[in-house]
Amino acid sequence: MQSAGGAALLANLPSVEAAAASRKWPIEEGPDTPKLCLAPGDGGQPLPVSVQPPVRPAGGRGGGFGGFGGYLATKSEPAPASPEPGRGGFAATLPASYQRIRQLGVNHLLGVGIGPSPWTEESVRRAVQTAKDAGLVAYNSMIGLPPSVLYGRESRSKDMEPFLASIAAAGKGGLPVVEYNFYAHRAIEGYYETVGRAKSGYTGFDYDLELLVDDKDMVVQPIYRDEKGNITPETLAAFPNARRVKFKDLPPLPQEGKHDLKEMWANITWFLKLAVPAAEKAGVRLALHPNDPPCPTSRGSQQIMSTLEGWKHLISIVDSPANGITFDCGVTRELGEDPVATAEYFARRKRINHCHFRNVIVEKPYEKYQEVFVDAGQVDMFGVMQMLVRHKYTGTIYPEHPRALDYDRERMGVGGRIAGYPGGGGYTGLAYSVAYTRAMLQAALQSV
Repeated sequence: MQSAGGAALLANLPSVEAAAASRKWPIEEGPDTPKLCLAPGDGGQPLPVSVQPPVRPAGGRGGGFGGFGGYLATKSEPAPASPEPGRGGFAATLPASYQRIRQLGVNHLLGVGIGPSPWTEESVRRAVQTAKDAGLVAYNSMIGLPPSVLYGRESRSKDMEPFLASIAAAGKGGLPVVEYNFYAHRAIEGYYETVGRAKSGYTGFDYDLELLVDDKDMVVQPIYRDEKGNITPETLAAFPNARRVKFKDLPPLPQEGKHDLKEMWANITWFLKLAVPAAEKAGVRLALHPNDPPCPTSRGSQQIMSTLEGWKHLISIVDSPANGITFDCGVTRELGEDPVATAEYFARRKRINHCHFRNVIVEKPYEKYQEVFVDAGQVDMFGVMQMLVRHKYTGTIYPEHPRALDYDRERMGVGGRIAGYPGGGGYTGLAYSVAYTRAMLQAALQSV
C-alpha cells in the first residue's frame, strides 16, 4: 500500500511542477483585474512632536549583535507638524499620505477631495491630477444629495441641478465612478466599541443598544462603556439629566421627518430617472452604498437599501451599467445573506461599480453584529474574491473599517480615525487589511 501511494504521488509530481512553472509571480493588478484602493486619509497623519523618534547622530557607535551594514542617511529635519486650521487643512499633508498609501502597494484612490457641490471640471481635474502627480489613480469620490431629493420636497428639481452638473464635471475631469448614499436616516447611534482579540477594537451594532439622550432627543457624547457594553457609572454621573432610550426607540429628527418604504422608493425612482441618463452621457458610473447599518427602521424611517431584494430592485429601476451599487460583503452578511452568491448576482450583471471588503460576526441579522478583523468573521472572503475575478470585475476594492490596534491607539485620539466608528483603527490596521486583501486577490487570480 505504501509503495502504491508513493507511486501515485510521484506520478502527480510532473503536473504539480508544470503548474508551478506556469505561475508568473508576483501576480499584480492590471487592466483586467480588480484594483485595491484607499482613501487619502488612510495614509495617516504625522506623529505629534511629543512622540517624534530621536534622530541618531552620524558616527555614533552601533548597537549589539556586532553592528549592521549601514542605513540610509537620517533626515535632519523633523517630521511636519499637523497643519493649523485654515492653513491648508488635510490637503497640506496629502503628499506624505499618498506616499504611505503607495508603500502598501495601493495605486488607486477613492474619496479624493474635490470640494463642495457643484463640482466643476476644474475642481475634478485638480483632484485627479494631484493623485496622478503622486503616482495614483483617482477612481471614485462620494457626493452628498440634497435633503429635498432624499425626502421628496418641493425644491428638489432645482436642487438636483448642482448634482447633475457635478456628474457632468466628473466625466469631463476624468473621474470614473461617483458614489452616493440614499438614507432616510443613517443608524450610526447604534454603533459602539466592543472587545476583539487581544483587546483590539471591534465595532458593534445593536438595535437594542441603550443610549443617553438630551431634551432634544440627541445622543449625548461621549458615552463610555465597559467590556460588556454597559454604560459606565462615570458617564451616567456626567449626564445626570439625560434619559435612557434604546436605539430602536429613538424618535424622528425634525430636519429629517418620518418616511416609509413607498415614499423612499418613489423618491429614488425620481432621482435615478434623472441621474442615470446624465451619468451615461458623462461616461460615469454611479454606485449606491447599501444601508449600513442595515436595520429596517431608523429614527422612525424605513430603509430602502436594507434588504437584498431592495438592492436587486434598485438596479431594475433604470436598466443601465451606470446604475450600480457599492457591493459590501460585510453588509451582505449583516442582512443574513450569502456574500458569495450575492457577489455573483451583481457581478454577473456588471452592476458592481465599487466594492467594500470587510468581515463581520452576526448574532442576529439586521439587528446585532460586530465588525471584526478581515480574517476573523463569517464571510467567505476568498469565495467573494473568486466570484469578482471570475466575472471579470475590474473596479476598485476597498478594505475598509480597519480594527483598532494598540499601535494606532497610541497615535490617535479616542474614537479612531473615522468619526462615528468606535473601535475603528488607523494606518496600521489598514496595512493589515490591505495585505490580507491582496493575498485574497492574488490567490483568486491564480485559481480562477
